[in-house]
Amino acid sequence: MELVAGTPRQISLTINGQKYSGRAEPRTLLTYFLRDELGLTGTHIGCIVGKCGACSIILDGKLVKSCLIFAQQVDGAEILTVEGLAEGSKLHNPRPSEKEIREGISGNLCMCTGYVNIVKSVKAAAERMAPAKSNARPSGLRPLKLSRRSSQVSQLRERR
Repeated sequence: MELVAGTPRQISLTINGQKYSGRAEPRTLLTYFLRDELGLTGTHIGCIVGKCGACSIILDGKLVKSCLIFAQQVDGAEILTVEGLAEGSKLHNPRPSEKEIREGISGNLCMCTGYVNIVKSVKAAAERMAPAKSNARPSGLRPLKLSRRSSQVSQLRERR
C-alpha cells in the first residue's frame, strides 16, 4: 500500500468483532487512531517506542504494539483490544493475588518506577472495584499518596 504524505484516508476495520471506520493521515499511529478517532481508550499510550507494552493489541491474530504501526497500514484488518477481553461487563479478576498481578503486568516495562507500587495500586484498585463483602476497609489498604514527581509525570502524560 502506498502512503501519500498528508492525505487522510478512510480506514475500515473490525475491532472486537464490530465494524469501525474513521479517517487517518498517513503519519497517524494506530494507538492514536484507536483512542482519538474511534474512542477505544483501553489501548494506552506509554513509551511511544514499543518498549512498555501499554499499547499492545492483537492484529490479525498476532500480538503487536500499536505505537509502532500507522493506522493506514491496518485498513481491512481484524483487531482485538483490551475492551474485547471483557466477559460482559467483567474485565478483571475482582481479587487477584500478587502472583496474578505480576503475571498480568509481566509484558510491560516500567521506566519510571519500581513494580512494587504498581502491584500495590492494582491490588487497591481491584479491592475498590470488587463487589463489597462488607463496609469495612480491606486490611492493609490505605489511601494512595502520589509523590510530587508522580503527579508531575501524570500531568505530562495527560497533556499528550
